[in-house]
Amino acid sequence: MPALQDPAASAARTLTIESVGAQGDGRARENGALVSVPFTLAGETVRVEGAGDRLKLLEVVSPSPDRIAPACRHFGACGGCTLQHMASAPYAEYKRDLILRVLKARGLEAEVPAAWITPPGSRRRAALAAKKSGKQVVLGFHARKSHELIALNECPVLRPAIVAALPRLREIAGFLLSGKDETGLLVTETAAGLDLHISGVAKGVKALARAEAASAALRAGFARVSIEGADVLTERRPSLPAGSAQLLPPPGGFLQASAEAEAHMAELVIDHLGDAPLVADLFSGSGTFALRLAARAGVYAAEGNTAAIDALKTSARAAHGLKPVTAEVRDLFRNPLAASELNRFGGIVLDPPRAGAAAQSHEIARSTVLRVAYVSCDPATLARDLRTLVDGGYRIVRIHPIDQFLWSAHVEAVALLEKPS
Repeated sequence: MPALQDPAASAARTLTIESVGAQGDGRARENGALVSVPFTLAGETVRVEGAGDRLKLLEVVSPSPDRIAPACRHFGACGGCTLQHMASAPYAEYKRDLILRVLKARGLEAEVPAAWITPPGSRRRAALAAKKSGKQVVLGFHARKSHELIALNECPVLRPAIVAALPRLREIAGFLLSGKDETGLLVTETAAGLDLHISGVAKGVKALARAEAASAALRAGFARVSIEGADVLTERRPSLPAGSAQLLPPPGGFLQASAEAEAHMAELVIDHLGDAPLVADLFSGSGTFALRLAARAGVYAAEGNTAAIDALKTSARAAHGLKPVTAEVRDLFRNPLAASELNRFGGIVLDPPRAGAAAQSHEIARSTVLRVAYVSCDPATLARDLRTLVDGGYRIVRIHPIDQFLWSAHVEAVALLEKPS
């Protein structure tokens, strides 16, 4: 029989916030256990209600000097931003500290400079959701720890062109919604205009409705519309600058969310790999790093997604003045490049998904490759893999925190390593 919840635990009470945790929530102690309180800062006295991981902030009794007014009217309801209330200096230090915490847990030390912060209004990609509420279409982001959709009317994080397109996106989604089903809309601003990929369309939605959605997108000036990975309308081919080349993304394919963050990460990677004549780009995606590196080095790229590799090949062929680019579809989780295959490279960049690159890191650790740049979207798996590389003889030169998702608790990093020759 499950334990009964203590009715007193749901009553309003006062807590003192000790720190801000890895998920962006304030952390307080209650009955000897740590609890999370959203939208709070260290040192604050707050009134809350609820129990477990569902505590609700009622009032900030004693605010922190680091508290500022949030930039968006949706803050506190929308789950997209959890840290708009934190002043810029402590916010940047919080992002840096997220890296330091996981390094310490793995017994690692490294130089970690100040976090690079992406500017407001610069995010070129948004993963929105839409569903029907009565006769209305609700389009926006989910609330914190909830399936509830918050209707989006503004967003200081997104590029203005995406915000301006919100009414059109609602119209397009309306053709494809059926019953209580929720549909995903991934919209990206590209050099050719907005690129829209729609997923989660119910099987009962007819071909005519899909055609009407594509027609509405055409009238709205979208460059491309794809549904469930299939291109249904291309008015202009989407492209994104990647150094002197143009990256031609496949429908719904992975891209860095911020062009500014991408350019900064690429600069760190290229500078670190130096003048190596041949480099490997592992977990290459569609060529974010490979296309830039090929301006001065031969590149071998490997990625498990066929559409991404096809796009990389097409982009490389269309570019002028690049060194040879060899691209291969390869599952680097199950079939990592062995140390013997890696030894021909002067440098490696790897940019794995959140799961990290455990198997591939073991092979890199056994190799003689002199320089490695590890681009990570998850500090915990980064620290795990850095432990492997350091145990294999690598030295961490620096780890650069990259705040690509402004006002979230998410941080990316570029770790630069070298092995004595």
